Amino acid sequence: MSRIGKLPIEIPGGVTVAVDDDFITVNGSKGSLKQFTMPGINVSLQDNQVIVTRINDEATNRARHGLMRTLIDNMVIGVSKGFEKKLEINGVGYRVAPQGTDLKFNLGFSHDVIYKVPQGVQVATEQNNLTVSGIDKQQVGQVAAEIRALKKPEPYKGKGIKYADERILRKSGKSGKE
Repeated sequence: MSRIGKLPIEIPGGVTVAVDDDFITVNGSKGSLKQFTMPGINVSLQDNQVIVTRINDEATNRARHGLMRTLIDNMVIGVSKGFEKKLEINGVGYRVAPQGTDLKFNLGFSHDVIYKVPQGVQVATEQNNLTVSGIDKQQVGQVAAEIRALKKPEPYKGKGIKYADERILRKSGKSGKE
């Protein structure tokens, strides 16, 4: 039995879960999320808990069991608390500024980089710090990864966009210089 898949999901107050044959819908104070049910996986509601089971022990169903439980758990957490990722911009002259619903980056290129923020994700800027937040964990992580990919941190001076909790391994530079 899957160690993660067999754990029940507690439904906090203010969150409603609707289980259909094909979809699971989770509504909360922050919004609503919908996920399709994977074949070979059964989802049921029992006294304020979501129980995820599989119909047999085939390898594909064993793999999907824990994944389905985690996806539903992330939906419940997302509509009740939300998710956020923090990014830092390091480097002389590197800046970010909101421009309507987009972000305008000055990252040392000959041009400004414009990033269109997708719907369902909010980005807050404070000096050279960014906070990406939303209710969908996958979408928040994807947006943060796309922003980081605009200018990855380099190992010599540490210039670029990095996660707030990321540690950059620094290199010493030229060895002939003392």
